[in-house]
Amino acid sequence: MEKTLAERLGKTWHVSPLEMKLRRLQGTNPRISRETWLLTIAVSRGVTVVFPPRETGEKESRAFPDRQDLTNEELVTGILLLQRADQPQLLRAAAQLISRGEASPSPLLRMARRERTGPVLKALATLALRVDPDHRAWRTILEALPDVEILREPLLHWTRLAEPRMRQGRVNAEGWDLIQ
Repeated sequence: MEKTLAERLGKTWHVSPLEMKLRRLQGTNPRISRETWLLTIAVSRGVTVVFPPRETGEKESRAFPDRQDLTNEELVTGILLLQRADQPQLLRAAAQLISRGEASPSPLLRMARRERTGPVLKALATLALRVDPDHRAWRTILEALPDVEILREPLLHWTRLAEPRMRQGRVNAEGWDLIQ
């Protein structure tokens, strides 16, 4: 079995009301993991930096929840739960939704406190602001979490949330932009 984010970060995870909701929305399909299901929803909502793995040759017959049943803020928080598998593509998908402005900081922060994903969200905000120090949503998130602990271990490298801005098609990047 794959290592969870909680195991790598040396944290515990709680019984999550959001995880219960996700379990109910996903239904019973043992052929697809919760991580793959969440990534597939994120891709269906415009995330372009990752592709969900094919865990089954069959198409998923169950329709994905719409934004009324599962908001983007719930999707991001569900991806950042500590019981998720330690997969960088999950974090990249969540970060892209925030960078694109598709997850509002206020409800996201409220949910992060309730679901105890603040340290992961703060770490992502720190990485994103390294690329774009003026990004409004990430700045709001970081400023709202001053009392949240800083993770002992790096979550991922900042370049995983960015793409190089090439100068006239040359090899050397002249800068970096957040993946939108």
